[in-house]
Amino acid sequence: MIGGVGTQQSLRKALGALKDSTKVGLAKVNSEYKELDIAIVKATNHVEHTAKEKHIRTIFDAVSASRPRADVAYCIHGLARRLAKTHNWAVALKTLIVIHRALREVDTTFREEIISYNRGRGHMLNLSHFKDDSSPNAWDYSAWVRTYALFLEERLECFRILKYDVEKDRWRTRELDTPDMLEQLPALQRLLYRLLACQPEGAAVYNKMIQYALSIVAGESTRIYAAINDGTLNLVDKFFEMQRHDAIRALEIYRKARNQAEKLSEFFETCRGLDVGRGQKFPKIEKPSESFITAMEDYLKESPQPLMLQWTAANDERGATPKADATPIAILPPEYKEEDVEEKEKPESPVLPPEPPQTNQSAPVTVPVIDLLGLDDLSHEVSQIEEKHALALAIASSENSAQTAMDLTGQATGWELALVSAPSSNEAVVATSKLAGGLDILTLDSLYDDAMARRANQNGTYHMGQVAPNPFEAAQYSQDPFYASNSVAPPTNVQMASMAQQQQSLMQQQQEQEQQQLMMGPDSSNPFGNPYMGQGGPPNPPQNPYTGLI
Repeated sequence: MIGGVGTQQSLRKALGALKDSTKVGLAKVNSEYKELDIAIVKATNHVEHTAKEKHIRTIFDAVSASRPRADVAYCIHGLARRLAKTHNWAVALKTLIVIHRALREVDTTFREEIISYNRGRGHMLNLSHFKDDSSPNAWDYSAWVRTYALFLEERLECFRILKYDVEKDRWRTRELDTPDMLEQLPALQRLLYRLLACQPEGAAVYNKMIQYALSIVAGESTRIYAAINDGTLNLVDKFFEMQRHDAIRALEIYRKARNQAEKLSEFFETCRGLDVGRGQKFPKIEKPSESFITAMEDYLKESPQPLMLQWTAANDERGATPKADATPIAILPPEYKEEDVEEKEKPESPVLPPEPPQTNQSAPVTVPVIDLLGLDDLSHEVSQIEEKHALALAIASSENSAQTAMDLTGQATGWELALVSAPSSNEAVVATSKLAGGLDILTLDSLYDDAMARRANQNGTYHMGQVAPNPFEAAQYSQDPFYASNSVAPPTNVQMASMAQQQQSLMQQQQEQEQQQLMMGPDSSNPFGNPYMGQGGPPNPPQNPYTGLI
């Protein structure tokens, strides 16, 4: 059984070496970047030993700032393709080591290119489903490879948030203001959490390649801890000047820093026991003071609590009963007082009419209907507008206008009643309602009849006995505002009023003629008689000179 397992492993190694040699041959023939492709294959081959430094340097030269961006993108794409297609733990671990060293040793352009690559094509360091089941030890190696990939991915995320490298600018956390400090310290603590998870277990503890990668991780742990420690001291200095919500976040950061300090001490002990990072001195970790945590908690207890405004029926301006879960919360600065808040939050309630006194206290209380649209507020305003414009909309005769106005102001409750006026008798009363422009209905009727008569006579010529067309009539009609409506028949009520007026005028003319005939005497029927008879006549009537000759 043991011999069969050894034979299988030797076959896998031979197959891996064959794949590497085949890819190198293809790169020499078909690739435009021959040296770079060959260096990537040899730096990440299936051999379970660390890669040669010359191949790694060739890759670093290809991703430096002096090279075109296309070369950098091609190199990142080659590493990502190598990492995605392999199922061998040695190839995956070597590829991650190359990327990790490039992040540390190459300029920031390489980090920016990897971040843009992850944004456009997905996370190249996502190895959550990676496994190598070739041997029992390969399971432990695969587990550590997945943890290592998560640490590198968190390192890129931390660089994206901080916009600087902790390896080179770890002193920046001392001078951060409160908003930046509360944003960057959690990112550094998440990075330290991924780092602490890189402790090897099982067979991975004794693997030389894993120990080499672990030494790189342990070297970064001291700088990350120093940056967090400086940021924590800055947080302590500004804690008692923070507002309550910032102080709560600061307390959580301080507690997490204390817990991570304990775990980091255990991590350093593991590294010392494995002889990882030879010649490297690990700092002594000092835990944050427990008494300061108590002082911070006391400060939060004494700080002003966020004001809880309960929405009750007494505060509701319309008297509606709210729901049980309607409890709006307002977080205000400490300098606000409760009385000021109530005065500012309470809106100006409209003046409501007094409620009638309750005669029977045993009667059931009725819940008022909630006016969600606010239509009740406009009811009294609408009634006031109606009463105000009722007289302006009234149409009444001139004789009864005063009496009608008094009746409307005293009895009418809406402007609809003002539109209805008492009908007049067609025999005795003539409609004299005034229209726009100071004209009445009779004037409009007379203008309409004259226009119809003129249109009948306007044929280009006129005969004897006809009135000649007036050349100045066009100007007169152009000034008439109702000239365009002359061709439209008037309403029935207007025609009836016109007929009544004409009948009355004819009756008046007949009465005048009868009176004139009575005054003129019996000879008034002679058309050739003296027109001055009955009226006194002229003072000196002319005499006929020929009367004496007959």
